[in-house]
Amino acid sequence: MKSMDPKDNENEIEKLSQMLSKLQDIYYKKKEHLKELELEISELREVLNFLSSLISGKSFYSADELYSQKVLKKTNSFSEDQYFVEEIPKEKVEGTNIKRKIFSKSNQKDDELLCILNCYGLNRVEIKIIDPEKRAIKETSEDFIRVFLKGALIKIKDNNPNMSLNYDYFKSTELIEQINITNLGSIKEYDMITLKMRELLAKEISSHN
Repeated sequence: MKSMDPKDNENEIEKLSQMLSKLQDIYYKKKEHLKELELEISELREVLNFLSSLISGKSFYSADELYSQKVLKKTNSFSEDQYFVEEIPKEKVEGTNIKRKIFSKSNQKDDELLCILNCYGLNRVEIKIIDPEKRAIKETSEDFIRVFLKGALIKIKDNNPNMSLNYDYFKSTELIEQINITNLGSIKEYDMITLKMRELLAKEISSHN
């Protein structure tokens, strides 16, 4: 039997090592993705439990109907009533954190995370822009003024004079990294902010493509 040439043996080991390295990379990426999915599932479970507790004893909608028809309805068009069927009393929201994430809707394998919104008991809303250099949102941009300010915040301010607004900027630029809103009057105002933020980011993506 012909023995394997030492050089061939080294080449074979190198190929196997490269294959092992690639498989390890895939394994750890999948493992990290699984952790993210578990976190999102946990957040969804909390929202579902919260909504179920709100509508218990009410006759016009069951928890399953609200889940399937309103909260997580898969469509490209959004309206305010897709978040909640009825207004949640402010006292029930106080002390809670309602977190929402906005993703791109693309033909790519993985949707891109664009923005994270956190509402802390209606006392404070933080809107974190992911990758602000890429989003390139400024106070003076036409879409930001028309869609977000006029479409949401000015309307809210007219009905709720206590609402206030300020920005955190990305490094030493004019690009907005975080929007901070305080003293909301109701969960519907948070719904409107989410809706218009989604619309603004959709326009920003279209303008950059």
